[in-house]
Amino acid sequence: MSSPADIPRRVGGCLVLFLLLFFCGQRVCATAPAVPEGSFLGVASAILYDLDTEAILFEQNADVRIPPASLTKVLSMFLALDYMRSDQAGFDSLVSVSREAASERGSRMGLREHDNVSLRELLLGMAVASGNDASTAVAEFVGGSTPAFVRMMNVKARLLGMRNSHFCNPHGLPDPEQYTTARDMLALARSYLRAYPLALRFHNTHVFRYRDSVSWNKNPLLGQYEGADGLKTGWIRDSGYNLIFTASHEGKRLLAVIMGAPDVWARGNEACRLLDAGFLVSGNRAVSVASALYNAPLPQRTLDVKKNAHEAGVYPRKGKPSRLKGKRAAGKR
Repeated sequence: MSSPADIPRRVGGCLVLFLLLFFCGQRVCATAPAVPEGSFLGVASAILYDLDTEAILFEQNADVRIPPASLTKVLSMFLALDYMRSDQAGFDSLVSVSREAASERGSRMGLREHDNVSLRELLLGMAVASGNDASTAVAEFVGGSTPAFVRMMNVKARLLGMRNSHFCNPHGLPDPEQYTTARDMLALARSYLRAYPLALRFHNTHVFRYRDSVSWNKNPLLGQYEGADGLKTGWIRDSGYNLIFTASHEGKRLLAVIMGAPDVWARGNEACRLLDAGFLVSGNRAVSVASALYNAPLPQRTLDVKKNAHEAGVYPRKGKPSRLKGKRAAGKR
């Protein structure tokens, strides 16, 4: 039998267990959205757009709400480039890094408090390292404060027609009130590329070094899918693996969004499949993207999901790269 002295200890243990179970049932142990049964792609949501004909070629669950994760940074970069276009700053303008920016958790470019960093470096840090510290530094510089910048983000989203999105921070770290859709991310990326086509130079940079930190671009298509040159990856537990991506081939440029892929391999594989099918349609070699996805044979593809990390020297090449299914060998059409 327990003594009276044991009761507080037992109650405390039960309370800890209850809290663990409660939070695991809420957001702490949340997982990526489920892939719909009978889907053409093994992701929760997707959309494909032909930038030349301005036509949507394919969509799958494109209006389901999913956290944007680091896709948020595309909107933050858009606002920073708007700020520079208004002659309020330039790429060489120096930004003083605050304690709040330097202490941001998650992916980072390696900023320290009181660093003076150019906007060019910060934009590279956002695009390549997916730096939450860089995103906050840019938000404070452009908006005067992070809350003011977030208000600017939501105003910009409405102006772009993103009717099913809401943003709570400039970097995409988890927030229960932050969400978007593949369709809205397409609207963002389309307007972004039209306004600032040269922004792709940030997004297709493979490796970025700041002080003693080396970061690599997580976009699995760069250097492995011919013509791929952007844009942005994202991941948190609640969203799964997200990707905005674009590629050109034979004068055609496609833009697509995948959200809620179950892992990095599925994200890269399904992005390649979607582009393959889209280029077949744009080249009049398939009736529709859906039919191309359903009918086309998909031999095995070799895709190294850590290719850019190897280039950065972060991971030595050991063993064989990941094997993914696809129509085209890596780097070849």
